[in-house]
Amino acid sequence: MQASDVAAHVPTVTVHDPVSWALRVMAVSRLPGLVVVDERSRPLTVLPGTQVLRLAVPTSYQDDPVLARTIDEAHADLFWEEIGDLAVGDCLPAKRAKPVTVAADATLLEVAALMCRLHSPLVAVVADDGTLAGVITLERLLTSLAVSRPDA
Repeated sequence: MQASDVAAHVPTVTVHDPVSWALRVMAVSRLPGLVVVDERSRPLTVLPGTQVLRLAVPTSYQDDPVLARTIDEAHADLFWEEIGDLAVGDCLPAKRAKPVTVAADATLLEVAALMCRLHSPLVAVVADDGTLAGVITLERLLTSLAVSRPDA
């Protein structure tokens, strides 16, 4: 099997989308992360779910667990509302790592090795022109491997 055989079409976000929207897209679509694309649908970065969550958690609370502990339970559950109008691009580092991508003809072993090496629960599959062809999540990869039978 090739990456294009396993890739699924999933919602993406852009650097202009609000962080609150990105969180909702990930939650509603039950994704382990998100692909941020440019205006031509080319992957800019792949964000694991923990990185998407990092966009919503104020830096002061990430840097100081004691400060986070001082917030009462009622208000602690509302932390994500503090992000206001922040866009995804506002929260990304200026120097981003290359997106976690594979070519459409990559083997599942190549996809698995990339996921392992980069600790990414999802990989963007790109077409020859660099546009997003789909996404392979860890769950989708494992399911495909578990049910595939080369002799069938």
